[in-house]
Amino acid sequence: MYEMKPEYYTGIATIDQEHKRLFELAQETHDLLNDNLLHDKTQSLTSLISELIDYTKTHFAHEEAYLDSIQYAHIPAHVALHRKFEESLMEFDFDAIEEDPDSQDEIVEKLLDFLVTWLITHIMKVDMLYTK
Repeated sequence: MYEMKPEYYTGIATIDQEHKRLFELAQETHDLLNDNLLHDKTQSLTSLISELIDYTKTHFAHEEAYLDSIQYAHIPAHVALHRKFEESLMEFDFDAIEEDPDSQDEIVEKLLDFLVTWLITHIMKVDMLYTK
């Protein structure tokens, strides 16, 4: 469901590997969410989501350093998009994942939708600009 498709590759190996890992983490989270054999997924979900968020921030730092290294002309605008994403991410009620198991699935699905939709859009419309 969540995978790094050929059209998402920028041609920059480190950036592409990090994008690929973000898709893998999203897929792992989705798979765990839909594992009907596990009754209590809360701790594992919380851990995966935390890893996904942390890895996203790490990727942003690496990408921003790369943009700086190539003296990309639109760094401030690109960085602003990263910060806006991080702000939007923090609007999710992560406490509810642990506190309200009944709404856990809905929250995690919304989070994954948001993350992956943003990632795809960002790669295709913003990241591809610095590969030219």
